[in-house]
Amino acid sequence: MTTLKKGDSAPNFSALDQEGKSHSLSDYKGKKLVVFFYPKANTPGCTAEACNLSDNYERFEANNYALLGVSADSATAQAKFKAKYNFPFPLLADENKEVINAFGVWGPKKFMGKEYDGIHRTTFIIDENGIIEEVITDVKTKTHTDQILK
Repeated sequence: MTTLKKGDSAPNFSALDQEGKSHSLSDYKGKKLVVFFYPKANTPGCTAEACNLSDNYERFEANNYALLGVSADSATAQAKFKAKYNFPFPLLADENKEVINAFGVWGPKKFMGKEYDGIHRTTFIIDENGIIEEVITDVKTKTHTDQILK
């Protein structure tokens, strides 16, 4: 789906999280950044993925990683999702899809025979200098940490 690949510069994004705090690529210079795009807050696959990352958050911190979750949900929906599972990382409320489109993860999908546009579950690992180290398109929601920190 996305045309971004290993070695590309990550898109310079700026978006608000569940509390209205702004996050941009430049805020994370000097850290590795995991940007994980998920279709919808509080749905089974998205919950499994975010909980797996949350349960392993100390492993990410120990390896100088920051995490950002992104979906097109409202700030209110993101805040409820974060509070319900006590996630230690921000969730960007990208309702206007600026970040989603910058990373190229929005497009046609099929579910139960229906076609619609939505987010393709994709994770980008960005190095300390804003260069994409890896793009994971085949996300295993229950073991996603192991895919990232392999």
